[in-house]
Amino acid sequence: MICEREINVVEKKLYHKQDIRLNYYEIKNDLQPLVLIHAQGVDAVSFRNVWERLSKRYHIYSVDCYGHGESLHDAARYNIVDISKAVSSFIEDVVKEKVYLLGHSSGGLIAAYIASATELCSFLILEDPPFFSSQGERRKGTFNYIDLSTICHRFINQSESRDFVLYYFSNQYAWNFFPEKSREKVKQKLTGMAAKYRKKHPDKNLKVMFWPKYALSGFQGMNNYDPLFGETFYNDSFHSAVLHEDILKNIKCRTVFMKAKTSVSEEGILLAALSEEDLGKTAGLIADCKIVRFECGHGIHIEKPKEFVECLHPL
Repeated sequence: MICEREINVVEKKLYHKQDIRLNYYEIKNDLQPLVLIHAQGVDAVSFRNVWERLSKRYHIYSVDCYGHGESLHDAARYNIVDISKAVSSFIEDVVKEKVYLLGHSSGGLIAAYIASATELCSFLILEDPPFFSSQGERRKGTFNYIDLSTICHRFINQSESRDFVLYYFSNQYAWNFFPEKSREKVKQKLTGMAAKYRKKHPDKNLKVMFWPKYALSGFQGMNNYDPLFGETFYNDSFHSAVLHEDILKNIKCRTVFMKAKTSVSEEGILLAALSEEDLGKTAGLIADCKIVRFECGHGIHIEKPKEFVECLHPL
């Protein structure tokens, strides 16, 4: 059990029904239920920095997706349909009423699918999900594909390293943002520091001196992340042939789309979840969609927590 500073108590629980296994965190009260679905690579605790603020207005449920945290690890189930069915079952059996549903990144894809396929969501909040950009051939020109997806693919197909956290840190695309002259020297030094930390604290979230805190937030829960989940975005099997257009046009509830900054590298790589064109297409397909922009990176709730919380008002 995790105790927050004031009166809020976060309870860690397990929802288990037949072949469904979902680990989740709950802050109980009599307020509107809000279900949080995290991004790929992290876990439900990635929302911890906003739990307390949100719990003043909502009954919080923060869920680990399949392949993450302590939820089911079964590669055959790492797809939008199976994960959405599991979360939908959780809402029906545990929450037992309509919810506000928020999904970050790949979690936004899942949240949107649930909102489109069920009547369980009364208000949908999409935190920078990669609509259109992560599906089909388009995915190959995105940051996620050349970074996490490709690194997962390479890790699975090698035998030298067994520590995915360290492997990812050593091979991440972020090294390309360092000046070319000093890149290798800095990389060697910081990778060495990461290796020492991993050796001393193998069960803790990675910490590396001089590495930005917002960047380290991407390692929250990575110890329990299955790289086979990332493989589904590498080979495009995550979507189970479900088209993003079909998901979006079936969303009937009020929706807020939180859009982070859009940028493209000199090589033409989309260094964002989706392009401005993708955003326009996404918003145009949803019956009632409001776009809210943020001058920050992909982890809006990490970088702009106060503004993030303010967006969770349907009226």
